[in-house]
Amino acid sequence: MEPTGVDVAALDHPFREGLLAGRVAIVTGGGTGLGKAIASLYARLGARVVLASRSMDHLLPAAEEIRAAGGVASVVSVDVRKVEDVDRMIAHTLETFGKMDILVNNAAANFLVQAENLSPRGWNALVDIVLNGSYYASRAFGRALIERKQPGQILNIVSTYPWTGCPGAVHHASAKAGVMALTMTLAVEWARYGIRVNAIAPGPFETPGPMEKFNFTVGDEVYERVRQDVPLKRFGQPRELAWLAAYLVSDYAAFINGETVVIDGGTWLSKGYFPYFTPGVL
Repeated sequence: MEPTGVDVAALDHPFREGLLAGRVAIVTGGGTGLGKAIASLYARLGARVVLASRSMDHLLPAAEEIRAAGGVASVVSVDVRKVEDVDRMIAHTLETFGKMDILVNNAAANFLVQAENLSPRGWNALVDIVLNGSYYASRAFGRALIERKQPGQILNIVSTYPWTGCPGAVHHASAKAGVMALTMTLAVEWARYGIRVNAIAPGPFETPGPMEKFNFTVGDEVYERVRQDVPLKRFGQPRELAWLAAYLVSDYAAFINGETVVIDGGTWLSKGYFPYFTPGVL
C-alpha cells in the first residue's frame, strides 16, 4: 500500500469498454515492459495492436498473452534505426488491418557511462534508436495518414532527464530531449491534418529490464535509495503509465496536443538545492 492509501495492484483500468474500438495501434518496443503494458491495455479497450521490436523472442509471447485475453495482436520484427524496416512496419500494419490510427514510439535503449568515456559509436547507437527511430517512425506514420486524409495520434515515451539531467546518461538525456522537441514541432505542423502528438515522461517504474540493466533488484540497497528519492516512496507500476497512455490517445484528450506529461511521483520536482532535508530542518 502506498502512502496515499491506494492499492494500485488492485485497480482495474478506469475506462469504458470499447474506448479504442475500431482503432489500430502500433507500439514499438511493445514486447516488454512499459510498451507491453500499453499494448495490452489498448487491446483490452478494443484496439487491434501491432507489436514491433527487434526480437521475436519478446514479441511472440506478448502477442500470445494479448490474444489469450481476447485481444487482437500482430507482430513485426523492426529495427527502428533502419528506414526500410520502419517502412515495412507501416506496410505490414496496413496490409494486416487496412488502416492505422495510433503510433506509440516506445523503442529505446540505455546504458550508464561517464560522458568522457562514451565513445562516438555508443553515442550514435543510442541516438539512432531513441531520436532517429522516433523520427523515422513518426515520418512514415504521418505521411501515410496525411496521404489518406486520416486523423491519428502519436505518443512518444520520453523521460524527465531533459529537465533534470542524469549523470552517466548524457546520450540518453540528449536523445530524449530531441524527442520532446520532435513532439512539440510535429504537434504544431501536423495539427492541421488532425494528427495529435504528445509525450509521456516516466520516472522510476518497476519493470524488469531497467532493473537488470542497472544491476539492482527489489529490496536491495540501490533499489531502496532510488525508491526513497521518490516523494511518494514507491516505484510506478506499468499499468499506471498505460492508463495515461490510453487517455492521451482517446477522444477525451482531443484538445491536448504537443504536451509532455510527467508521471514520476513528483521525483523530478524534488531536485532542488535541499533534496534531502527532513521536515523541521529548514
